[in-house]
Amino acid sequence: MKKDLHPDYHPVVFVDITTGRRFVTRSTAKSSKKESIDGVEHYVISCGITSDSHPFFTGKNQFVDTEGRIDKFQKRFGAVRRAKKQTPAS
Repeated sequence: MKKDLHPDYHPVVFVDITTGRRFVTRSTAKSSKKESIDGVEHYVISCGITSDSHPFFTGKNQFVDTEGRIDKFQKRFGAVRRAKKQTPAS
């Protein structure tokens, strides 16, 4: 390997904020929080969504709005009309 070409690679713990699950791995990411696991110093990085909490991986659907997109659009912008183009009189 060439020197000064590759980034610093170190132990990291990714923590899912919603479920609290921890993923121990290695990464180039750093944080100010550190934690010792099995005698090894790990950086702790908080994540909002991981495979443990994402609906695609868990199979749980989130709230789906029953009102259609077109109806919502009409409700918000229904009163606004486009101005018709003026045709030049011949």
